[in-house]
Amino acid sequence: MLHLIKTIINKVYIIFLMCFTVWYGFFLYPVIWGHGGADHDVDPTAATEANVDAEIAALLNEADMQEEQFASALREQGRIATTNLGYMVVEEEYVQGHFHHVGMTVEPDDSSLCIRCHGAIPHDKAKAIRAFLNMHAFYVACETCHIQPKTEGESWAFRWYDKKSGELISNPPGLTSLDKSMYGNYGAKIAPGRISSSGQFMFLNDEKERAFVEKYLQEKDRLGSTQQSKMKKVIHRRIDEDPLMCDGCHNDTSPYLPYDLLGYPKRRKQDLVGTEVAGMVAKYQEFYMPKFLLPGDNWKPEAPKPAAEKAEEDGAY
Repeated sequence: MLHLIKTIINKVYIIFLMCFTVWYGFFLYPVIWGHGGADHDVDPTAATEANVDAEIAALLNEADMQEEQFASALREQGRIATTNLGYMVVEEEYVQGHFHHVGMTVEPDDSSLCIRCHGAIPHDKAKAIRAFLNMHAFYVACETCHIQPKTEGESWAFRWYDKKSGELISNPPGLTSLDKSMYGNYGAKIAPGRISSSGQFMFLNDEKERAFVEKYLQEKDRLGSTQQSKMKKVIHRRIDEDPLMCDGCHNDTSPYLPYDLLGYPKRRKQDLVGTEVAGMVAKYQEFYMPKFLLPGDNWKPEAPKPAAEKAEEDGAY
């Protein structure tokens, strides 16, 4: 009896599975083959034509984009980006959006006596901060930091001079202009001088000084090393061994430069006397640079110490 019951159950189970398989296949057929009745019939020819049209449109669109890119490249071809860095002029192919081609230019100083020999980027000894120092050389004359008053009660007046002509000019409009293209492009430098009894401003390097330097440059090749050394001592007779340091100007109590008189707006003056750079200079008299950041190829990483030596330093023994 039990055997008969098992046989009947197995047959019913098999019949059920066969019916379920037929029903499930009928259900999946429209999904797989896309023929689920009159409402879902699709003309295979129309579908093929639609796919072809879409592919052609995509190809045409891609071709248009490539053609536009090619035309843009042709327009840029031959365009030269000229950047005046103050000490050299760089000409290179113009590439739109390139971070070097920002339109910023630094006018060369054609009137400075110092630059005639020392160049527009004269600071190279302090390799860790020379870029910071050379940046100042684009806006501040060498005499500003390297020739300080020698006697008690003596002081300099400071004015702007035109880089091309060397003539005294009024405060450059780039100091207060809202035009971004003028920001930093002053075309002028700050230089020290004296106020005469008649109230006239005179730069420290006057016409007599300029004539002497010009004469030396013309005749130096005819002079021996000893004579050249004597002439250089005359030219550099007023140069200080210890130049003005950063905190001389970047402080909010008694800055060396009269920012108000020189035309700096209040906001810009506050930046100059209260920046993080001024605080760094005031708190840290020495610049501690990580060795791997210092220029040069001679530095190598220190070899790891033996475990016993390191443990001894750490107090393990």
